[in-house]
Amino acid sequence: MEAKQLIPDKNLVAYCGLYCGACSSYLKGKCPGCKENTKASWCKTRQCCMDNNYSSCADCEKIAFMDCKKFNNFFSKLIGLILRSDRPACIRRIKECGYENYAIEMAGSKRQSIKRK
Repeated sequence: MEAKQLIPDKNLVAYCGLYCGACSSYLKGKCPGCKENTKASWCKTRQCCMDNNYSSCADCEKIAFMDCKKFNNFFSKLIGLILRSDRPACIRRIKECGYENYAIEMAGSKRQSIKRK
């Protein structure tokens, strides 16, 4: 894969709300992004969204994403703590402004995630 430009692209919003378009691995061409990454089969959030044809957890109306065991698992909490990532804030922002505007905001700020306060 070749290096990529940081551009707003709603298709680069990961199922959990992170923005792959600003991820260093994606930009260096080392990762195709969440939705194209077949090696991410371990991710329960990704699998659930794919099974239900959701663009992200923001589309789910079955259960509040904060109560979802697939979204709020030990691994994601640990990664969020280490990276100071606030995935719930990302999902709330997608619900507020939509995928297109979220991608524009995240690309504009050059962030993969809304940071935990």
